[in-house]
Amino acid sequence: MKHFLRMLIQVCLYFYCKFLWRCLKFVMRKLTGRCELQRICYNTKPGASRTMKIETSLRDSKSKLLQTSVSVHPDAIEKTIEDIMELKKINPDINPQLGISLQACLLQIVGYRNLIADVEKLRREAYDSDNPQHEEMLLKLWKFLKPNTPLESRISKQWCEIGFQGDDPKTDFRGMGLLGLYNLQYFAERDATAAQQVLSDSLHPKCSKFSKAEWEKKRMDKAIGYSFAIVGINITDLAYNLLVSGALKTHFYNIAPEAPTLSHFQQTFCYLMHEFHKFWIEEDPMDIMEFNRVREKFRKRIIKQLQNPDMALCPHFAASEGLINM
Repeated sequence: MKHFLRMLIQVCLYFYCKFLWRCLKFVMRKLTGRCELQRICYNTKPGASRTMKIETSLRDSKSKLLQTSVSVHPDAIEKTIEDIMELKKINPDINPQLGISLQACLLQIVGYRNLIADVEKLRREAYDSDNPQHEEMLLKLWKFLKPNTPLESRISKQWCEIGFQGDDPKTDFRGMGLLGLYNLQYFAERDATAAQQVLSDSLHPKCSKFSKAEWEKKRMDKAIGYSFAIVGINITDLAYNLLVSGALKTHFYNIAPEAPTLSHFQQTFCYLMHEFHKFWIEEDPMDIMEFNRVREKFRKRIIKQLQNPDMALCPHFAASEGLINM
């Protein structure tokens, strides 16, 4: 009986999506004199709310032109919008704002798709110790994190001081490839003070910015540390999966007035490192074996935040003024 009811509900939903929804859109156009794209652009504020509705409308359209518009080359967006306006019989002179709004949305949609490709390319590129560029990046990571401590040799136990597992960090990049190194270096270089502080706290968590009263209130007597670099690679994996799953669309569509870039992704990684560090201290795990539990709890919290269409994980990176008049 339950199986039959489930099938009946699925059939009803299919019928609604396939026929009734199209009929409703037709009626709405007749009543308002505007197509669905116009209604979204005129009635929804710029940012994730508008762009995600536009993306859904284009993908679900029966028109091949609209379906493929979400995957065109960035240089073809302007021509694509002209074709859409012609298809929908919309006069651009009477509706100039529509073209501007659609262009902003398509730049974000296409940009997100291209960002996934850029991030995936870095993830698939393995660290090569024979590549001078790779080696230079790795040595810079040490320099940014330990500016007052010279690295005695390329193969050294000193790497454990910044959270690698052994004498040669190259083996730790296997999971995330160059993406892990790119993110760690970005954090260490662009946010040097914070990165060095997080590194220090990870080694000596009781010396973190929490006051003695806060420690006592939270009963953080154990204060288990963690391996900074390894956690950074793990948080890279988290950021990567949030990106590929589409969960980060809310964040990027709210902070990037046009196409989200690799820098936006790396800034998001920095934010996640900051937040995970605070979350780890607050969770006060019994030992490092609780890492997976804490990470999963942290992941769920971030996903819940991203379900809010107005959410920007790190709003200080947002070009909010650029979103106002799109």
